[in-house]
Amino acid sequence: MHTLIRHFPALLLATGLSLHSGPAPAAGPTHGEHGMALFGGKDGLYASHLPMFHAPHDYQVVLRLHAADPALDAALKSRLDGKTALWTVAPEKFELDRLAPGARDPLRRFKADLVLGHFEQGGKTQYGGATLVVDQVLLFRQLSPAAKVDSHATYVQVGNGQQRFLIKEIDSRPDFDHIVSYRAAASASTAPVRVAKNGMAEPDAAALAAALNALPSALRGTVYFYTDDLR
Repeated sequence: MHTLIRHFPALLLATGLSLHSGPAPAAGPTHGEHGMALFGGKDGLYASHLPMFHAPHDYQVVLRLHAADPALDAALKSRLDGKTALWTVAPEKFELDRLAPGARDPLRRFKADLVLGHFEQGGKTQYGGATLVVDQVLLFRQLSPAAKVDSHATYVQVGNGQQRFLIKEIDSRPDFDHIVSYRAAASASTAPVRVAKNGMAEPDAAALAAALNALPSALRGTVYFYTDDLR
């Protein structure tokens, strides 16, 4: 079973999601093109919304998903496979709050271009118009626009078994978005970990490994790190 992020106040296990049918409703406050970082491997694929501190992107959202086309799903899992090369999702526009707990019209699937690199920064589309199926919403929380300082960064773990990913909780302003590929020992804890911040730089890898009770070599590297959108 995939590790769930339990300490966040809003958590949704997506079990009954469906596409909206009939006439399209008027665009709401969370309507937009919600780009995401894409990562994962043979045990599953994940997407993390690239958030900002203003609407319609002021939510930290993490999904477990798969490609509707089995051949494409297998190809993606093989190409990503815990690696640190950045992939992003450039989806069709939708209401982000359709992924919220208790959404009246929850989102089950959407079309997107899958891009090697950042889709807004010169990335190259590898698979155009792919249909992605939302298996589970692991995290959905709205960000506060208020200035806040936290001297430590909290990372939650996504994935099961050995291949996991560490995702930083966005809890300050300014802050940074950070996803790390992590090769866990078989008996490694799945609990969140906290490490001291190094300003707006990536936390020290040795400190992060120590917090995980792991060797530094267990950290395969950074999948995504960005600060500009979270000033």
